[in-house]
Amino acid sequence: MNLTAVYAVLVVAIVFEVLGTSAMQAAQHFTRLVPTVMMVVCYAIAFFFLSWSLRYVPVGIAYAIWSGLGIVLISLVGYFAFGQKLDPAAIFGLGLIIAGVLVLNLFSKSTFH
Repeated sequence: MNLTAVYAVLVVAIVFEVLGTSAMQAAQHFTRLVPTVMMVVCYAIAFFFLSWSLRYVPVGIAYAIWSGLGIVLISLVGYFAFGQKLDPAAIFGLGLIIAGVLVLNLFSKSTFH
């Protein structure tokens, strides 16, 4: 499988993880049925695609990309969808996370096997 397809699968996993986390926020401690079911389904899909990507990407690298981009995306969802504020330190920290993911992908030789 080519590198683009592998990363596309990983991006699908990240998107479903962010959707699941957003549904978790909306589920309000599992008191709302539809968001709770959506959360479970999204996490199941996310973990399926993450596990599939692990055939080609080392677990540490895949998890770094998964968690780093997931944190950034869910922070943006929290800001725009849930009105959660980000202070300058949070924005700076998110920038460092993005920088770390870029360094892994642009300079590391261990991102694909």
